Amino acid sequence: MTISLYSATVPVLKQMLLALSDVLKKGEEHAQQRKFDPATLLQSRLFPDMLPLVRQVQIACDFAKSVPLRIAGLEVAAYEDTEQSFAELQQRITKTLGLIQALTAAQLDASAIKEIVLRPGTPKEKTLSVQDYALKYGMPQFFFHVTTTYNLLRHNGVEIGKKDFMGAY
Repeated sequence: MTISLYSATVPVLKQMLLALSDVLKKGEEHAQQRKFDPATLLQSRLFPDMLPLVRQVQIACDFAKSVPLRIAGLEVAAYEDTEQSFAELQQRITKTLGLIQALTAAQLDASAIKEIVLRPGTPKEKTLSVQDYALKYGMPQFFFHVTTTYNLLRHNGVEIGKKDFMGAY
């Protein structure tokens, strides 16, 4: 059995972005119910050298858009990374969902793109096949940042569980 790159990426990204949106809502509600500044959660880290929650969500959205757009051979426009509130993070997720939902299976699966070059022109430049880029680099990166967001919220007392992480499937 073979699976298309579209099927391996876009529906999964969509499911997890919707779940990410839901756990962020629960995080915001948690702060409101306990009467503390939501920025406390948004700036929380699991360890001092890790990025804060707000940056984890930004990067998750970056991978969610860049993986399928690159595979389709489309330009990946950069977001500005200015979000400082739960509402702004929700807008970023909505914007990302709009981009990936507009893609068709044919755009990814019939793409002429055969390789993806990471960090071109730098000492860390690496060329990957499209399949390796999607399945061994892009999707794992996306899941790392979604999982870290979930873990930050859970660590800070937000009552979420595995069902919240998985979302509707």
